[in-house]
Amino acid sequence: MQVRRDKPDYVVLRGYGVMTPTSLKEAQAVGYPRDRMYGSWWAGSEADTRDVGEGGKGYNAVVLQSSANREAKVIEDILSSLYDKGQGSAASKAEVGDVLYIRGVLGALFTVEAIRAAQEKFGKGKPVTSEQARWGLENMNITQQQIDELGFNGILQPIKTTCMDHMGSYAARISTWDGKAWNVTSDWFQADKAVVDAVDKESSAKYAAEHKITPRTAADCGN
Repeated sequence: MQVRRDKPDYVVLRGYGVMTPTSLKEAQAVGYPRDRMYGSWWAGSEADTRDVGEGGKGYNAVVLQSSANREAKVIEDILSSLYDKGQGSAASKAEVGDVLYIRGVLGALFTVEAIRAAQEKFGKGKPVTSEQARWGLENMNITQQQIDELGFNGILQPIKTTCMDHMGSYAARISTWDGKAWNVTSDWFQADKAVVDAVDKESSAKYAAEHKITPRTAADCGN
């Protein structure tokens, strides 16, 4: 992507990998303000900005449930329980709490909570089948109390999924690169559900028709 002075007041980046840092370097070269550049969730990690450094200062990204966070209790626990004992793996200690690291931790949280929900319904201590795991993913209810107890305060909002709503949340906020790190710079925003759902349903219906898939209805969910 190239950024030119005659472009609109704001530029939205939707790529990832080399596309984002390349765009930021191009913007710096032509003098386009980085604080008028917004990236999607995929384009807002240290991998997108670390090599650009001060040149990307002011660049914004829309983040869903997380951004970089080294002060959260869960990150403190990971550092003290693993890395301080020389048992950390997959990432260097300096990367613990980075945007991508937080996303990985959230993935682990959702997996564990889905299995927990499935075991509470189908039998504690028993292996969970794929169908039961899907049920668990479709029936998660992570409350603020659980978030506090698990140490995810400041990272995650309460989220509740259903068979008909796999998202569970329509919230997002803005994170801004200060030249060295990402910082959350806005409160939570709620998407216009009516607009999002309309686009989602249209796209889903087209995909289902093309692949001869019969969409589930609320009556098919069953609990």
